[in-house]
Amino acid sequence: MKRALIIGGGFAGCVAAHFFAMRGDWVVDLFEKNHFLGAGVRTFFKGGHPFTFGPRHFLTQNSDTFDYLNKFCPLRSCSEHQFLSYVERDRAFYNFPMHVDDLIKMPDSDLIFSELENAELSRKQIRFDPAGNIVGLGQSELPNNLEEFWLGSVGSTLYSKFVDNYNKKMWQVESNTSIDSFGWSPKGVTLKTGPRESWDDAITGYPFAANGYNDFFNLATEQATVFLSALDWELDLETKRARIDSNSPWVEYDVIINTISLDDFLPPVYGPLKYIGRDLELIIMPAREVLPKDIFFLYYPGEEKYTRIVEYKKLTKQLLDSPTTLLSIEYPSDRGKHYPVPIRSEIEKAEKYKALLPESVFSIGRAGAYDYGVDMDDCIEQVMEIFDCL
Repeated sequence: MKRALIIGGGFAGCVAAHFFAMRGDWVVDLFEKNHFLGAGVRTFFKGGHPFTFGPRHFLTQNSDTFDYLNKFCPLRSCSEHQFLSYVERDRAFYNFPMHVDDLIKMPDSDLIFSELENAELSRKQIRFDPAGNIVGLGQSELPNNLEEFWLGSVGSTLYSKFVDNYNKKMWQVESNTSIDSFGWSPKGVTLKTGPRESWDDAITGYPFAANGYNDFFNLATEQATVFLSALDWELDLETKRARIDSNSPWVEYDVIINTISLDDFLPPVYGPLKYIGRDLELIIMPAREVLPKDIFFLYYPGEEKYTRIVEYKKLTKQLLDSPTTLLSIEYPSDRGKHYPVPIRSEIEKAEKYKALLPESVFSIGRAGAYDYGVDMDDCIEQVMEIFDCL
């Protein structure tokens, strides 16, 4: 029997443990710092209503990843979901992403259409690949930063309404010229056309179960030895040995899969990697529902400190007849490593850390790959790629 170690029991770590279990010839240890599995995808409850730390619907363009998760965690479609953005200067809600149908409704529509006519990038066939990278531009045509990209795509008025303040507070930067990497996706488009609820060829789903993905985490790790509240583990990558604490014996592993931040997994020789955290405020409201039909999220790109409000009942389809509903308000913060920042210098630093990984040591997931664009479906794909090589 071969032995594997997984660092981190979030979604990526649990999927990795499950693939080892399905192979059947591996002994697996999993170290998780929290007292629960699932990390930000774990379902908790407030006032009887289920919620996760940020909305966690499953979205993919890969039927293999959907079929895998759906087999072990049955999913229902949530393709009807829609989002809105509140623009303070217009005192109006508009579709998110920006939609061409809304432009004529705006008080400054003539100016907006004029700017779109003159926006250099708007005349090109720009799209985003599944990783969020720009497709349709030559290397010499690529914008230098986020501000340049959006000004060239939609003009200054739409940029100031929907993009400027939102990204400044999202990434906690003074100027969007600091954001100089495009390994992220604004929902795949700059200015959307067609049905508001359409997500092109994407497959969407959310668990039927009231406790969301939690049963899957238990199923995925039932063949592994799981160490919760593991804060003092030690690792010797040269020999691929680890121990849960200084009083435990060293154990040698054939494969190590890391899912936590590279500067926590490895000695921080290149310095800390930058992240943006999240604070979540939960509010029980005295109404069956608050948001309009099929509106799941509200985005706030203005001067307010929060970025998003979510009504979880719309997403989970649980307690639909309850006389109360749960809202969450999200604030960017410096607490937690939730979002790797899309800045080239930080991405290059992460690549230097990855170059230190010896053979048969892999680093996956949003934190382990240091890639904001990595979502649940990408975690499954990453695990599949590893197992194609084992």
